Amino acid sequence: MSKQSLLIYSPEFHAYQFGPEHPFHPLRLDVTVDLIGQTGIVEPEQIVDPEMCTRDDLLPVHAEGFIDAIEQASRQEAPTSLLKTYGLDTDDTPPFPGMDEATRLVVGATMQGAKLIMEGKADHVFQIAGGLHHAHRNRASGFCVFNDAAVAIAYLQRKYGIRVLYIDTDAHHGDGVQSIFYDDPMVLTISIHETGRYLFPGTGNAEERGRFDGYGFSINVPLEPYTEDDSFIDLYERSVEPLVKAFQPDFIITQNGCDAHYLDPLTHLALTTRTYEAIPRLAHRLAHTYCQGRWLALGGGGYDHWRVVPRAWTLLWAEMNDREVPDEIPSIWLQRWQKLSPVSLPTRMRDGDGEFPPIPRRAIIEDKNRVTLQRVMRDAVELIESRSGL
Repeated sequence: MSKQSLLIYSPEFHAYQFGPEHPFHPLRLDVTVDLIGQTGIVEPEQIVDPEMCTRDDLLPVHAEGFIDAIEQASRQEAPTSLLKTYGLDTDDTPPFPGMDEATRLVVGATMQGAKLIMEGKADHVFQIAGGLHHAHRNRASGFCVFNDAAVAIAYLQRKYGIRVLYIDTDAHHGDGVQSIFYDDPMVLTISIHETGRYLFPGTGNAEERGRFDGYGFSINVPLEPYTEDDSFIDLYERSVEPLVKAFQPDFIITQNGCDAHYLDPLTHLALTTRTYEAIPRLAHRLAHTYCQGRWLALGGGGYDHWRVVPRAWTLLWAEMNDREVPDEIPSIWLQRWQKLSPVSLPTRMRDGDGEFPPIPRRAIIEDKNRVTLQRVMRDAVELIESRSGL
C-alpha cells in the first residue's frame, strides 16, 4: 500500500528530560525502538537521525518573549518571575540545562518528518519523540515546552498552503494544538480524550468548537472515566471518518499517546492493545483515501514505559509498514529489559481477552459516551462542509 516508512529516532532525544524520577522519561523511546528492532519489522535504512529546528522555525507559532525565556531558562539564567510567567515553575514542566536545544531537536524532527513526506521520500513517518501537544503560544505546560505538531502544521501551511488534519488520541486533551489553530479553517483538530472533569488539562469539552473563521474546525470527544475498548473504538470510528470526509485534508498528523491504557498510572481510561491497533488502522486507510498516503505519526503520552508504550508503538509501526507483528515478544528483548523493569514484562504483544477485570459500570459509561458523541456530531459534518470554502 505504501512506499517506505521512516522512523525518526536517536539517543540524542535523551536530552529532553526533566529528571530521573519524572514520568515523561525518554527511556521509553529506547525500550520501544529496541522492541521494534527485535521484532524484525524495521530495516536499518528506515531509521533516520533527527534534525534540530531553528529559532526562526518557532516564530510562526511561539511568542518571541516565550522563546527568549526558554533560551534563558536553558542556560539557567532566568529569574523566578520569568519562569512563572511562561509556565516553567511547576513540577510538571521545570526548566533543565540545555532545554532549548533539546526541545528544538524534537520540534525539528517533527518538521523533518513533514518535509520527508512532502518531498516524496516516504509516505509515512513516525517521529517517536514528538507529540508535545500541551505547549501553547506563550506557555509551557504538561511536560511540553515547544509544540512540535503546531510548528510542523504552520510549516506545511506556509510552504504548501495545504489543509491539515490533526487527530489526537492521547488520554489528555490536545489543548495546545487546538488553541494555536482555534480560528483557522485550514486545520481540523480532533481530540478524543478523557473528560477534563477529572484529568489535566481540564479542557476539551464538546462545546469547544473553534472561533471566527475556525468555528466548527475544533472537535472534542470527551470520554467518561473507565471507558473500555468497544466504546472508544466505536466513538473513534463514528466521529473521525465522516469528519475527514467532510474536511478533505491534504495531510494527516496523528498524536499517538498511549496513556489511555488500563495499566497507565496517570489516567482513568481502560483500553487495551486492541484499541492501539484500531487507531492507526483507520488513520492509515484515511491517509491513502484522502491524502495520497501523507501521514506523520507522533508519539505523546504513555507512562507505563515497560508494559504499554513499547507494545502500542510497535503495533503502530507495524501498521505503518503493512507488516504483521508476531504476537510472541522476542526473548532477547525480555532478557535485556527485565533486569531494569520494576514490573514483570509481558510476553505477548497483545493483551489477552479477559486479562483485565471488567468495569462494573460498563453499560452506563457506554451510554454516556454515546450521548456525548451525539452532541459532538449533531451538526459537525454539515458545519465543516459549509465553511470549508472560507
